[in-house]
Amino acid sequence: MGIKRKIIEIDEELCNGCGECIHSCAEGAIHLIEGKAKVVSDKFCDGLGACLGECPVNALKIVEREAEAFDVAAVEEHFKKLETEKHAQEKDLSNGCPSAAVKRFDTEEPCHQDNDVHAEGPQPSELSHWPVKIKLISPDAPFLKGADLLVAADCSSVANPNFHADFMRNKAVMIGCPKFDDVESYKKKFAEIFRCCDIKSVTVVVMEVPCCSGLPKIVKAGMAEAGVNLPVEIVTLTLQGDVKERKRNAA
Repeated sequence: MGIKRKIIEIDEELCNGCGECIHSCAEGAIHLIEGKAKVVSDKFCDGLGACLGECPVNALKIVEREAEAFDVAAVEEHFKKLETEKHAQEKDLSNGCPSAAVKRFDTEEPCHQDNDVHAEGPQPSELSHWPVKIKLISPDAPFLKGADLLVAADCSSVANPNFHADFMRNKAVMIGCPKFDDVESYKKKFAEIFRCCDIKSVTVVVMEVPCCSGLPKIVKAGMAEAGVNLPVEIVTLTLQGDVKERKRNAA
């Protein structure tokens, strides 16, 4: 039987699936399901509204209705379950999955000058390692040691025709999607990388869509947790792949 109390309500018509509210919900009550933010259980939501200010389209509000009482113990169990599922998934990926096998490649030295990086003809790949998905890369991967890191939204390399030459050269690459991937596990992974890998700098490449705005925040959260402050450049691309904006050491 529920009690009448304050709780978060999400307007699915307004929600654009950016996932910003997920980052600010300390109880893990909000998940992204089929592209929309949803409160997965009333008992996980404390109704305080820490998530409200993060929504760019004002899809969240506090309402008063009958709901299960907020349950701290249930929240703790919820996080334990998520952590167990994450570890099981990582174990499956590490047990012989070809996609997770670490490889390093020798990249060709560019035969053109830096001011002519878009010369005609086939250009060499700048990819120096495998895997590239954030989910599959272990924090102790050898290619991360002392690296300049490129963290890119999945769509960016498809949109920008010169992605290899413009962004990947001499960088360790990690790609992912803040809308569909596990944000909390990414924060922890980046924190571990920043603690142990002596990363020199970070470039984050995102698209101009709202959901991409979460990727720089994930990287920054990882830095904060690791207690490091690294040079960061955030590059925003238009939907056609042109550079719309560059911000250095952006908050």
